[in-house]
Formats: sequence, C-alpha cells, structure tokens
Amino acid sequence: MHDDRSLVEGRLKRVLDERIRPAVYPASVPLDVAVWNAPGEPVPVAEGLAAEPSPTVVGEKWGAPWGTSWFRVTGTVPREWAGRTVEAILDLGFDENMPGFQCEGLVYRPDGTPVKGLNPRNQWVRVAAPAEGGEDVRLHIEAASNPVILDYHPFLPTQLGDKETAGSEPQYKLERMDLAVFDETVWQLVIDLEVLGELMQELPQDSGRRYDIVRAVGRALDAVDLQDVNGSAAAARAQLEGVLTTPAELSAHRISAVGHAHIDSAWLWPLRETVRKVARTTSNMTALIEDEPDFVFAMSQAQQWAWIKEHRPEVWAKVKKAVADGRFVPAGGMWVESDTNMPGSEAMARQFVHGKRFFLDEFGVENDEAWLPDTFGFAAGLPQIIKAAGSKWLLTQKISWSQTNRFPHHTFNWEGIDGTRIFTHFPPVDTYNCSMKGSEIAHAAKNFKDKGVARHSLAPTGWGDGGGGTTREMIAKAARLRDLEGSATVEWETPAAFFEKAEAEYPNAPVWVGELYLELHRATLTSQAGTKQGNRRSEHLLREAELWAATAAVRGDFAYPYEQLDRIWKTVLLHQFHDILPGSSIAWVHREARATYAALAQELNGIIDKAQRALAGEGAGSLVFNSTPHARDGVPAGGARAAAADGTATTAPRADGGYVLDNGLLRVEIDGRGLVVSAYDLVADRETVAPGRAANLPQIHADFPNMWDAWDVDEFYRNTVTDLVEADEVTAGGGEGGGASVRVVRTFGDSRLTQVLTLAPGDRRLDIDTEVDWHETEKFLKLAFPLDIHAERYASETQFGHFYRATHTNTSWEAAKFEACNHRFVHIEEPGWGVALVNDSTYGHDVTRAVRAEDSGTTTTVRVSLLRAPRFPDPETDQGVHRFRHALVPGAGIGDAVREGYRVNLPERRVTGGAVEVAPLVTVDDDAVVVTAVKLADDGSGDVVVRFHEAHGGRAKATLTTGFAAGSVAVTDLLERPLDGVSAPELAGDAVAVTLRPFELVTLRFTRG
Repeated sequence: MHDDRSLVEGRLKRVLDERIRPAVYPASVPLDVAVWNAPGEPVPVAEGLAAEPSPTVVGEKWGAPWGTSWFRVTGTVPREWAGRTVEAILDLGFDENMPGFQCEGLVYRPDGTPVKGLNPRNQWVRVAAPAEGGEDVRLHIEAASNPVILDYHPFLPTQLGDKETAGSEPQYKLERMDLAVFDETVWQLVIDLEVLGELMQELPQDSGRRYDIVRAVGRALDAVDLQDVNGSAAAARAQLEGVLTTPAELSAHRISAVGHAHIDSAWLWPLRETVRKVARTTSNMTALIEDEPDFVFAMSQAQQWAWIKEHRPEVWAKVKKAVADGRFVPAGGMWVESDTNMPGSEAMARQFVHGKRFFLDEFGVENDEAWLPDTFGFAAGLPQIIKAAGSKWLLTQKISWSQTNRFPHHTFNWEGIDGTRIFTHFPPVDTYNCSMKGSEIAHAAKNFKDKGVARHSLAPTGWGDGGGGTTREMIAKAARLRDLEGSATVEWETPAAFFEKAEAEYPNAPVWVGELYLELHRATLTSQAGTKQGNRRSEHLLREAELWAATAAVRGDFAYPYEQLDRIWKTVLLHQFHDILPGSSIAWVHREARATYAALAQELNGIIDKAQRALAGEGAGSLVFNSTPHARDGVPAGGARAAAADGTATTAPRADGGYVLDNGLLRVEIDGRGLVVSAYDLVADRETVAPGRAANLPQIHADFPNMWDAWDVDEFYRNTVTDLVEADEVTAGGGEGGGASVRVVRTFGDSRLTQVLTLAPGDRRLDIDTEVDWHETEKFLKLAFPLDIHAERYASETQFGHFYRATHTNTSWEAAKFEACNHRFVHIEEPGWGVALVNDSTYGHDVTRAVRAEDSGTTTTVRVSLLRAPRFPDPETDQGVHRFRHALVPGAGIGDAVREGYRVNLPERRVTGGAVEVAPLVTVDDDAVVVTAVKLADDGSGDVVVRFHEAHGGRAKATLTTGFAAGSVAVTDLLERPLDGVSAPELAGDAVAVTLRPFELVTLRFTRG
C-alpha cells in the first residue's frame, strides 16, 4: 500500500481548523453589552453589580493597566433554539497562546453568585441545557485588565509593572459577546480527532498502531459532510470508535492526573490581583467538579485558601462543599509555595506549621506531601523539616529546567543533612501546566528515568496563574487516554493516592544526598536586595519578639501577643513566596514588600521593647539584652545583664599609606586604596589574606543574561571584571560603638560605595559595614576575599545546619554551581584553622580556588554578591541606597562561624531599668546545640516551646535547663503535637539531658509547674 500518512495528517489539520472546530457553535446571536470602569482599586462585588454601566460594543477598547471593568451582558435565547444547549461566548480580547498572562474575568449572576472564570482557553458560560427558548440572559463580568508583562518578545523593560508608572492606555479590545448553540457531538468529535491525531504523531512511523489510526481518521474525515458538519459528526465519530477502545499494553506507563492550577502568589501581578485570580480559578474548578464525576483538583498554598475565605465567602462555600466531597484537595501543607534556599530555619519550619494547621483547622485534613512544583531549587536542610512537620513526600518539577545536567531520577529518596530521607517525585511530563496533549503524555512515558523498576508518574493538569485551571477539554482527553493502545494510561487521582502507589512499587528507590540545586535562576539569590534584607530582618525580629514576650509572660503578667505574632508570621511567610523573596516580581510587588517589611519591623520592635521594659522594670541602670543562642560579653544567651567589652583596639598609620588596626588578637592592614592587604591572626600566628592579593575588594561585572533577567546570571559574566581599587577617601574613624576603624569612599559609574571597617576590642573579627548608593544598570557588584587557605570544600549555612560544596570544578555538576546560597555564613578551613565570612542580609556567593605560580600554593577566594541591576520585570531594580554588614573572622572553627553569624544578625539591645539581670528562660550547656526558638505554645495553653538543633555537624550531649518551674516535657513535631512512639525525656528538676545526632532537630514542649 502506498504511504499516504502525511496526506491524511495534513487533511486532518485543515478540516479540524476550518470546518469541524467552527461547527462546535453552529448558530449565534450577539449580546447587548454595557461597561462600568471602577475607579482606582477593585471594588466589592456588590458595588460592581450595582454600578450603572454605559453601552459599549464588540470591537471597543477597554481596560487601563491594572484596572477593573464591570461588564453587563444581556440577551434572549431565540425560541428556535428550544431543546438545544446554549452557552455564552465571552471573549474579552484573549490571546489563546498566552493562558495565564493577560486579562481575566469572573462571571456572576445578578444576585452575586459566582458562576465561573473567563480565561484565554475558557471563554464559555453554560446558559441552558436544554433551552426552552425565549429565556432572558443577564450576566455580569468582573474583568481585570492586567497588562501583558511577559510578551512574545520577552524580558523587554516595561513600566507596566507598577500602577504608578503604567499609564492609562486601554490594553484590550472586546472580541466576542454572543449567545451560541453548543453542539456537543461536534465538540466530542474534535476531542476524538485531537487525541488520535496527537497520538499518531508520537508513534513510530513504521508502527502498525499508527497506521490503524491513520486509516480510521481517514474514514472519519470521509464521513464528515463539509457542508453539514453538525449533521454528519455522529457518523464520523462512529468510524473512530474501534481505535479509541483498543486497550493499552499491560506495560504502559501509568500517569496519575491531578487537576491543578499553579498560581504564583505574586509575580507579574501584585498580591491583590492574586486574591482575584484564586477566586476565578476556584470558581472554575468547583463548577467543573459538579459536571465531571471523576475529576479531582488539588490546590496548594494555605494563604490562597485563606484569601478565598476572607475575601470571597460565596466562592468559599462552594470550595468547602467540594473538599467535603473529596474532590477539591488541599495540597502541600505550606503557607505558600515558598523559596526554600533563602528562608531561615524557623521560617521554613513555620511555612509548614501555618500551612498544615490551616488545613487541619478548616477541613480536618493533614497533608503528607510537600508540593513545590515551581520552586528554584531545594536546600539540603529541607528533608528533616518536612519530616518534623509530620509529612513524608515531596513533589517538584522545576529541576527539569536545569541547563547543564540531567537529573538521573524521577522518583527517589532525598537525603538531607541530618540523614532524613523523603520520598520524592519529579513529574517526567516536565510541566506543571499539563494540558493532556499527546506530546506531553508521550514525553512523560519516554522521559521517565526509572523504567523497569517503577512505572507511575504524576501530571499536574491545568493552566496556571491566570489560565483558570483544568478545562473540560483536558478532562475529555484524559477520559480517552484512560486505557488507550499506544499511550500511557491516565487516571484522575489525589496526590496522596499517587504517592502511595509510587512508594509501594518502588520500596528501594535510589538515594540523592544533599541539596537539589537548580542549574538556573541563580541570580534570585541577589536580585531585589531590599526585599531580601526585609526578610532576614523580619526573621530575626520575630525570634526576638517571641523570646522576650515568652520570657516576660512567664516571669510576670505580660500578655503574650498570640494573634499579633500569628498575623506577622503569616505576612513574612507570604513574602517568602518563590517570586517575591527571590526578587523576580514586578516593581509593584517589591515596592509594597519594602513598605510591609518596614511596618512589620516597627510593630515587632514595639513588642520587643515592651517585653524588655517589662523585664527590666523601673530604674536607671543599664541592661544589655542578648537574643543570640550564645553568651556574649558576659551576657548569657536569651538573658540580660550589664556588660562591657574587654580590651582595647588601636589605629595607626601604615608606612606605605593606609592604616593598621590592632586589638592584640587580630592585626589588620588597610592600604591607601582602602583594601585589606593583611589580616593577621596573632593568636594562631597566621596570615588570612592570600599573598599579593587584597581582600574586601569590590568588583563589578557586566550582567546581561541570555534570558530571565531578574532570575539568571550566566557564567560568562565572569569573562569581564573591573576591580574597584580607586578610593576617593581613606580615613581613620567613622565607626559606631567604639573600636578602631577606617572609612573608605569610592565612586564608580553613577554610584558611590562607602565602607567602615572596624576592629572591636576583644574580638578576632573585622566588621565591614557597606553602604552603596546604586545607580547602575545591568551590572553585578561583588565583594572579594582571597584567602590563604587550601580547601577542596567549604561550608554554607542552611536551615538547621550547614552544607558542604566543592571549591573545584571536577565535574559538570560542580561547575554548574558557580553561584550558590548561604544563610549567615560561609566557612573555609584547613585542618586546625579556618576563616568565616558572615553577613546580615546577603545570600548569593561564589567560591573559587587558584594556584600561585611562585610556590604552587593553593588559595581560595570567597566573593559575596551585593547588588544587581536587571531591567526586567522591574526596570528600576535596586536603584538607591543599600546597607550591608559583613564580618571576616580569621581563626574561626565552624562553631565560631555559627556564633558570629547570629551576632551580626542579632545586635545587642540596651534597656534602662532596675533589674540587675534577666535570667534566660532556657539555657543549654553546649554551644553546639543552638536554640532557634523560645516561645509560648500556639494553642494558648501557656506551655513553653523550645526548638533546637545540633549545629556543628557532630554528636552532642547537652543539658537543657529551664528558668521556670517545669511540670512536664514532651518531644513534639513542628505543630507542637507529641510524637508517637517517642518517649518523653526525663525531667530532673528543671533540667533535661539530650543527645543529638549531627544536625538533628528537636522540639520540646514544657508545661509549667
């Protein structure tokens, strides 16, 4: 037989596009349209419904950027349509190629009942089925004219990302507002042909199954009367029945489809618009659930559920019913789908605390899975946090975006820094917006790395962001793919059902140890420095507020601010969303974030001040409060007393220009350029700075990645570098709080950099305070510290411990980590001597090694990333004044790095009062055991909760002693619930002996005696 395959395939495409799809709606009449444009921000639904609109017509432009227009559409169903299915087709000006990134609408009935969302791939609203004829139709559309930020030519700078700069030019044009007859038989024929046509394309060209489909499709197209598609559609479908009912092979890959709509809590839209996106999508999904008995939809991010409850109670009622029916599934157990690299230990824990508690309180549902499809890599400390929250599974898809290395598994056990293993799945479909296309299903089966030992994978199915979720077309395709020869099988399932099957079939899944590093989006560790500083400061202020409020509440009649702290935590957690904290959102988002962080700082400082004053009492004495987990200058951790630093520090001119700072422990030479040319450890008799090099060296690079401007820094940025060695001013003095100091001022480009380098009495540490008035674009500013250390690896702090990375690039995996994340410190050492570089607000860094030509000695350079200046999506990213604090700590062991990291982030507070001292609420007798939280239990019982971990990477035995009468103690999970099967430690008086594995995390709950 002659090969006419391509002829049939070409015929199928044209007939579908030009004849069959248009026949889905064979008859239509226009609706009358009127519009009211809300002034300013969105108005309540009742106000929008009551407003008096003005007439408008299809073809008219509408919608200023970020505006809201309320459309009223009215009409009458023609009497000759009686008995037919009638739908309204409401096209606001959608581009079907861009689901999720443009205008959207939510349709209401006149009484305010939400019907469903309008999106580029979902423009229909069912009016009558069957129609009687003569019915009056009246619908209202709350339409959001969100501008297109990520256009066909992406990453171009735009002022549309903030309502203050976006202007008022209408963004869209009404395309269609009709009542139409919906021919379901033709629609079903479209789905039949799409499924078979897409499957054909994925089968081998010499496959018998492919030719079975070719012949059946040819017969179906022969049966279509092109002048009467609607009358011949049933006959055409009959020709396809045989090939659509042939069952799949027993060895076929099994796909668990989960209805899904990944909605970024902010990104190319502000937070307030996400509230409405969630309402539109959930309205769509609850309506779809009513129509489709097999469909299951999962939604993560407790914050988004809370928004529905707070802002859209009419939508919330439908959601609650669907949850009760088991069809609308809370997923993930986190407050938001946060970044996981940068949130601190407690913040990462609280993501699960607040997320899981919301779902438990509202629905009695506890999540076993963490659901993070789009997060930009995963810190090595996360597995034990997931376990400590009572969960056991993780799903993500983003690692498939890595540019250099292909991850070797799709299903595996992920081992964290403490040895905890979490069963993890990467969907091989390689998208979290699966649309059930044949190419996607075939890719999942072919791509799955664990063939032969496992055959289940998950497909998150639906359009995300503003796309409206799963569509009826996706469900219809999934029904045909449930058991179809040549395809993987598809079944709608909950995430838990998938994980139970996957874990049962793969009991000995392979193990991946350490971080899940995304080889992309590395610049998110630096972009939007103000947002990152707000996050870091908020995390530490919350630590202080809980510590001192709990101490004051236990010691006196101070009222612990439960509700206030709960609200503040949730606000901080929201801003850790994976496009806010990483700095990849529009200008509006970051402008609001900076204002929010400033307000939270004021509020938290108020709590701290009030609690500390209650503890200090009345009087004229001076108390120093120490919020760090280590004693400092004679003040115990978590306590207060009078304190003063011992020793002196001197500043002397340097012979060749510059100054020498000396405190008897460390001698620092700063040359006439303001660079550190020596940092000599007088205790160890050892130089810190690499020979012939200078530390604290500002360096600037051109920074224009190939794409994803705010997200990416490409490795070629290193090809050009300018050392900022010229100084306008190098003078003694200028520091705060005493000590010996030098002030350095540099100008470059349109910017100015001012530093104060301080050597305090009694400390083996050089403090570096940096202020940058930044007015560069597409530049990358780093601060370099070449160290005279031979090291093949270095430590970066992560949640509840630290993680080692290589300093070399032996493999492509190591080479790809040319920009990485740390929390408060990086630490590099040779046996017996090391150096820590600590910070108060930076995350990105790089570490490289070099060999000196003169003696072959190896040196290691640490560079901290300070600022970038990408122009998309915020064209004014980071313009203005920024302040950073770093400290170079020669002679530091890992314990010194931990201690100094806390010190730089938790400065002492001096309070006037009459108390001689404030005893700590909790003490620990081993510095390796670090307390990360002291608080009162969330349930209001007055119990004291203490969370701690082993921080040095070794075994630890310690005694934890309470500064209050303890009645009992229990080991709990992060939600402060006693752990099953874990015996309570023995309480000897007010002391508890604990033994910890490396990096082990423990939460204890004490009742008060």
